[in-house]
Amino acid sequence: MTLKVKFCGAAGTVTGSCYWVRFRDTQFLVDCGMFQGPKSVKELNYGDFPFNPAEIDFVLLTHAHTDHAGMLPKLTKYGFTGPIYTTSGSRDLLTYMLPDSAHIQEMEVSRLNRRNRQRGRDEVEPIYTGEDVEACLGQIRAVDYEDWCELDGVRARFWNAGHILGAASVELEVTHEEGRTERMLFSGDIGPDHKLFHPDPEAPSGLDYLFMESTYGGRERADLAPKERRALLAHEINEALKGGGALVIPAFAVERTQELLLDIAFLLKSGDIPCVPVFLDSPLAIRVTSVFADHACSLEDVDCSGSLFNHSSFHFTETVEESKSIARFKGNMIILAASGMCDAGRIRHHLKDHLWRPQSTVLLVGYQAEGTLGRLLEQGKKRVKIQGEEIEVRANIRTIDTYSGHADHNGLMEWVKERLPVRRNIFLCHGSAQSLEAMRAALVESGIPDDQLIVPQLDDDYTLEDGKEVPKLNRVIRRLDPAAVEKPDWHNDLAALTLDLRRQLEAVKSDQQRKELLARLKELLHEYQGE
Repeated sequence: MTLKVKFCGAAGTVTGSCYWVRFRDTQFLVDCGMFQGPKSVKELNYGDFPFNPAEIDFVLLTHAHTDHAGMLPKLTKYGFTGPIYTTSGSRDLLTYMLPDSAHIQEMEVSRLNRRNRQRGRDEVEPIYTGEDVEACLGQIRAVDYEDWCELDGVRARFWNAGHILGAASVELEVTHEEGRTERMLFSGDIGPDHKLFHPDPEAPSGLDYLFMESTYGGRERADLAPKERRALLAHEINEALKGGGALVIPAFAVERTQELLLDIAFLLKSGDIPCVPVFLDSPLAIRVTSVFADHACSLEDVDCSGSLFNHSSFHFTETVEESKSIARFKGNMIILAASGMCDAGRIRHHLKDHLWRPQSTVLLVGYQAEGTLGRLLEQGKKRVKIQGEEIEVRANIRTIDTYSGHADHNGLMEWVKERLPVRRNIFLCHGSAQSLEAMRAALVESGIPDDQLIVPQLDDDYTLEDGKEVPKLNRVIRRLDPAAVEKPDWHNDLAALTLDLRRQLEAVKSDQQRKELLARLKELLHEYQGE
């Protein structure tokens, strides 16, 4: 009996994690995540799944991040009725994260439809609604770490991945009709050793197949102790506040925000940074912070006193009115808001308010996917578009990666070595082309045969047959050209062109020259339309 695995996401990119596994008469998913990044990639969220949701028996969820769990309500919307197995920590986070995701989609679609009506375009629908989320949440079943789940000829076990609250690697055992058993491990996202809140990642060794994330392949970070990490944050905060303006921190609502709050509270109490207002402007992050407080006794490096994130300088702004009131504050302050890649949520309003101010600072504290506003700022772009408005970037853009929830290259290599031996194949996924190639090259250099390593592309579908050295790649219909998965698309190019065009037109000497230049551009467009 053959075993098949299709890479429906996180192949050649870091988002949209979703593996479709078929064994005997059972079909299930490991993760069902949302795509992020360029518009051509995000459009995959609106299209059909590459499988029939009504035929999926169950889902095994590694953790609650949107790029791993964000499409679960759509799965339910289109016919999935089975259980979703995950840890209690992930279940508690999803209780807040999925409704927030639906709310953001409904708001953004409402805004988009207003523009579409003005432009005479068709209206669109949100990927899912709050009603779909409610139905989906009722399908979640919490499981304990390291306890086997018996699932129709398939056994699953969750191991701590050290990434965020509730994050897990998923071990699978499948038993063939002749009694032969195969073992698989899906890494999920692996956290670094000695991470705040969590123990070091754990997982079994001696596998047949390993599905390995490669987010930070080829990228190394300094291994900082908590004291050093806080000293680095204090330096960034103090430098930012010297200018008399605001420090704006785009932060992921889950884990990154809580780590920053904990360290900022420590620095305020120790006097290492001045007492300035600290605004947490994210309803989701506020609710998630309460989940962390509820789980405080199961977290490392913190006490369970119930005052985990309390400080008199902290202001949690949950309502729209409270959020808008932040703009009335002048001078020094710290604003934390989601999302961490600056591609949705309230952070975009704060960036519109501060990117043009030379006295303000934006501090990026996490991975910025290709095509996101965060990546453009990280690359040093001097003009950006936010919600259709052109913004001149005069603020100081800074980056630190000591708060990353991902293991770096050395951490990933150490983790995979501890899983050896792997009898059959290691699939490298959840990474950019550069990080995937860096991981592959490093693993070959460490002694793993090149033909044992596979770097799948989006929608690749493999049959895993015992006795065959190389899994069979089945015929697939691709939803997107693999070359376009992790690159800026024409939407990004158009936004960059319009910004450059305005700047260059303003530099032209006369209105007559501007008119001539625009006329030549129109002629060129007409030539393409006539082809």
